[in-house]
Amino acid sequence: MSLYLDANATEPLRPEARAAALAAMDLLGNPSSVHAEGRAARRVLEEARAKVAARFGAAPREVVFTSGGTEASALAITALRRGRRLLVGATEHPAVMRAAEGAQILPVRRDGTLDLPSLEAALAAGPPALVCLMVANNETGVIHPVAKAATLCHRHGALLHLDGVQAAGRIALSLHDLGADTLAISGHKLGGPKGAGALLLRAGLDLTPLIPGGGQERGRRGGTEALPAIAGLGAAAEAADPLGAARLAPLRDAIETRLGLPVAGVGAPRLPNTSCLILPGAAAETQVIALDLAGIRVSAGAACSSGRVARSPVLDAMGLGEAAGHAIRVSLPWNAPPDTVDRFLAAHGAMRARLSRPAA
Repeated sequence: MSLYLDANATEPLRPEARAAALAAMDLLGNPSSVHAEGRAARRVLEEARAKVAARFGAAPREVVFTSGGTEASALAITALRRGRRLLVGATEHPAVMRAAEGAQILPVRRDGTLDLPSLEAALAAGPPALVCLMVANNETGVIHPVAKAATLCHRHGALLHLDGVQAAGRIALSLHDLGADTLAISGHKLGGPKGAGALLLRAGLDLTPLIPGGGQERGRRGGTEALPAIAGLGAAAEAADPLGAARLAPLRDAIETRLGLPVAGVGAPRLPNTSCLILPGAAAETQVIALDLAGIRVSAGAACSSGRVARSPVLDAMGLGEAAGHAIRVSLPWNAPPDTVDRFLAAHGAMRARLSRPAA
């Protein structure tokens, strides 16, 4: 039986999310229709909106449903960048990097956290900006000081967009408590179905839709809402309690301690489920394939490169040099079995033994 340790690519579907999505599939109506079937679909849509809002510290009217985190960030950046400079963290997800093309890059410290003095200097060096930061890094799990960044941004008249995709459901995450202007989340990173996400948008901000349409989502995102995926997102948001995710930290710590390998981001605050393990001399692709053949599913870098494994730009930005090509990501799912540590360590030890044998 395989052992799935790639939750940062996608979490296993939660039973609550599956039940909600299946129930929504049986609804006939369009949420925009005024007849009884349409009103029933609308109720499910708004119940999901309320659940997402409650979990992430927003009002329901501040939740805009999208197809996922990539669209949510693109919607925020495209709408809010007009007339503003763009400042983007050096370890951001490719979805943000590409949407914010031409941005000034903000450096990170060696532990992977945002360099706050560099942010403040960049904010003071020109007209108001839009700053784009991830709450937690998808490869290392490093948590950025985003609340402090928000204070700096607002002191200088800047807006702050947060990519909360990896943090959602794993640590406490609130649009208003963090002081953010926008916050992107993705359903399948919470244990919901693929195909739904949300942009949480502070009331009062103007948002021009990327996808114009018939006025859905208060005119902010056109197209009939993907009701089953959204219903599953709402259920997953309700079920994904960060207190439950915290139980994964001892498993992660046991893996790191017993392996004794270098860990990217160690010493910085990190997500409880994520470990970026460096095996000097062993290419990341070789490790991923070897572990896959042993039934252990891990990854190297972000799951956004059409199955390719390449040297990590995140670890490069952290100044890790050649180690950037020798790191794998172990990301524990919400339902990690009790024997996770022993099974992973056994497979990893066997892999290291094979890789250390001289060629015949």
